[in-house]
Amino acid sequence: MQKVKRLVEGYRSFLKGRYPHESALYRKLGEEGQHPNIMIIACCDSRVDPATIFGATPGELFVVRNVANLVPPFEPHGDYHGTSAALEFAVTSLEVEHIVVLGHARCGGIQAFLDGVDSGKPGDSFIAKWMSLLNPARGAALRPGLVGQEARLRALELEGIRHSIDNLETFPFVRERENAGRLTIHGGYFGVATGELLSLNRETGAFEPVPAQD
Repeated sequence: MQKVKRLVEGYRSFLKGRYPHESALYRKLGEEGQHPNIMIIACCDSRVDPATIFGATPGELFVVRNVANLVPPFEPHGDYHGTSAALEFAVTSLEVEHIVVLGHARCGGIQAFLDGVDSGKPGDSFIAKWMSLLNPARGAALRPGLVGQEARLRALELEGIRHSIDNLETFPFVRERENAGRLTIHGGYFGVATGELLSLNRETGAFEPVPAQD
């Protein structure tokens, strides 16, 4: 890592700038462990960093990132499940009270899924297999009359968030805590170029702008 000059420079800047102001917090986190109240399921896209978007401090957010911020359904068989494992830890061990599925505009994973749908050749890659989680959402998102590639992409990005929330609720430990009022699930959508944040209204299913000011 020492040969990655940008990272070394950034680390040194962190040591001189931010760390001195937060050293007590880091020490406390190191000695007492983490106790985040919020889990964010976000895309691994380099333009969408939850801590930056929400102005979070160290230890405040428990974040899992994957291609297209997808949540698989509850499938307790022998395969590897990184997102499901993170979800289980956040809910049953950390006992987070909020889960946010955070999608974003111009998502490359969802674009790859659309390209596979349009070509009729989704492929056998790791990405294609992972993005097949969106197959159940295709009908609702790609409805007749939706014109233009950008409109189709945005529709599937938003529907993917709704679908991931549906999958979240297939996990018994999530459903149990949500029904008991101990856990609340949210959907969000970040406009990379505009900085606009949309919030999913769980009652209407619509995405609504989050006001920039109270």
